[in-house]
Amino acid sequence: MSKDAKNVPALRFKGYSDAWEKRKLGDLGSVAMNKRIYKDQTSDEGEIPFYKIGSFGKQADAFISRKLFNEYKKLYPFPKKGDILISASGSIGRTIVYNGEDAYFQDSNIIWIQHDNRLDNTFLHQLFNIIRWSGVEGTTIKRLYNKNILSTQILLPSVEEQRSIGNLLDNVDNLIAATQHNIDALEQAKKALLQRLFDQSWRFKGYSDPWEKRKFKDLVVRVNKTSDDSTIPSVEFEDIISKQGRLNKDVRLKINSKQGIYFEPQDVLFGKLRPYLQNWLFPSFYGRAVGDFWVLRANSSVLSEYLFVLIQSPRFQIVANISSGTKMPRSDWNTVSNTSFPIPVQSEQRKIWQLFNVLDNLIAATQSRLSSLELLKKALLQDLFI
Repeated sequence: MSKDAKNVPALRFKGYSDAWEKRKLGDLGSVAMNKRIYKDQTSDEGEIPFYKIGSFGKQADAFISRKLFNEYKKLYPFPKKGDILISASGSIGRTIVYNGEDAYFQDSNIIWIQHDNRLDNTFLHQLFNIIRWSGVEGTTIKRLYNKNILSTQILLPSVEEQRSIGNLLDNVDNLIAATQHNIDALEQAKKALLQRLFDQSWRFKGYSDPWEKRKFKDLVVRVNKTSDDSTIPSVEFEDIISKQGRLNKDVRLKINSKQGIYFEPQDVLFGKLRPYLQNWLFPSFYGRAVGDFWVLRANSSVLSEYLFVLIQSPRFQIVANISSGTKMPRSDWNTVSNTSFPIPVQSEQRKIWQLFNVLDNLIAATQSRLSSLELLKKALLQDLFI
């Protein structure tokens, strides 16, 4: 975080110039929590979700009655809409904005700061992304105690500037969430298309002939030639973005002499080690597949591009999950190679590839936008706060 002798951030909204004030959170409010709920007061099903630290920010796995909820909400501390709930154990410091829903929260493990109008919750929510809790940093403490919270010092601008900062960063968060939602929707669309195309419940116009069933071993050659030539790029599991079939770095800049299976452009790499099975690649360069990969080379009866889509299909994934080994299960080649898969004519194979190539490129572009927004958020947190 940027900091100077005047206690002003590196980036400010127009109209603000006053130095920020150093305050302890305990000067601005107190720690609050819901009244304790005992196990015999909860059930596996019910009207009001009860969030424990293990389900904080997830799906509730316990419930309380509405009668008890209404009684405790009336008699004991309860968060106001907009208050920032904080995890005080486990992964300490995680936050959720309470939006006014009917829900109840585990005492001492999930808390909030009850404060007056000197603090704006939108600012507080963003501040908690970068705050350093007193007495916690550099220790192995797994709990955030009230004394840690209340003795933590922060630098505070006027309420108006707090609100400007909070609103800006909330807007960026909304863009990030919307972009992630788009990625999830695209991935779901891809999953549905894979299902419908490979069970042939949906076909391209002009194609109606049944697909031919062919054993996998009759479609590919499994490449086993190895190399440790450090002048040839190597691809490892961590280099591949899971489920997206693309690299997260330029592996042609990597230099190592690890033993790997030699592959050529348009070979198909499939990571056979469970629980991965989501690491695949359709390379445009020569290289070495280092680790538990199959390098598959299509024969003349199938397009390499279609082969790359086929290994992502529901049927192939099911068969590839039938594993050999116990400590580190791997896809069993004998099972996969002797399984039959549906193969259309090559012109339809090409159309299928073109469809999924467009979809994969759209997912990649949306993922790139998400990464840019996350970098923007990181930069803003650094420059808008002291």
